[in-house]
Amino acid sequence: MTAPKESSVPADTGRALVELDHVSKFYGNIKALQDVSLEVHAGEISCVLGDNGAGKSTLIKIIAGLHRHDTGTFLIDGEETTLANPRDALDRGIATVYQDLAVVPLMPVWRNFFLGSEPTKGTGPFKSLDVRLMRQTTRSALLRMGIDLRDVDQPIGTLSGGERQCVAIARAVHFGAKVLVLDEPTAALGVKQSGVVLKYVAAARDAGLGVVLITHNPHHAYLVGDRFVLLKRGAMAGSHTKADVTLDELTRQMAGGSELEELSHELERAPGPLGGLRDEKP
Repeated sequence: MTAPKESSVPADTGRALVELDHVSKFYGNIKALQDVSLEVHAGEISCVLGDNGAGKSTLIKIIAGLHRHDTGTFLIDGEETTLANPRDALDRGIATVYQDLAVVPLMPVWRNFFLGSEPTKGTGPFKSLDVRLMRQTTRSALLRMGIDLRDVDQPIGTLSGGERQCVAIARAVHFGAKVLVLDEPTAALGVKQSGVVLKYVAAARDAGLGVVLITHNPHHAYLVGDRFVLLKRGAMAGSHTKADVTLDELTRQMAGGSELEELSHELERAPGPLGGLRDEKP
């Protein structure tokens, strides 16, 4: 088996690596996504924001090849396409890192790094996994991303959530992904670990990948994002570049904007928890 190809910075043609144009997805009578558009460019981070049920998971599944879109246009490198399955997406350079990471906790870091793509040595009955190569490659690939693990032989389940996310990002970069889709990578992490993960998300961008960052946290998105798409109940609630939106405005739109203001006014006028009977004597 030949060694995996290192990721290289794509030529900047101005064309999106991945583009969704008015894409919709229906499950029977349920509209999971409706007329959603998204552009992913090399060396940029496109953030998709939305609360639970906004359609983020459906969008991920379409880009990752798990589900096919029903209407609209899905383009990869300017070519209209429909992905048949996740392997098809990987072959086209789209790597997806899900929130649960799909790792084997008791296996060492290097084994998880090559899971499903193990290099071998020897032939016939003497064919075996090239463990030495996998260890060395994992260590050097992580170091190139600035990730210095104590020991690549330790079970990956002993790493922190942030470290596991960083290993998954480094793996995608090493195996030549052009587009990296990250599903809520900071959702279950504290402030410090979230910062570490965002650092490596930015490193993937700087390596020339187009990154799709799925998140419900506008502060994290604004720190690293270049483009922002807001989803609400499966439809687009906004689309911005960093130059035309502030963090405050992005947060306001994410929080519901005018709906939040209405709720604030209603709460101010609402009676007390006892329905206005607090001052009545028994």
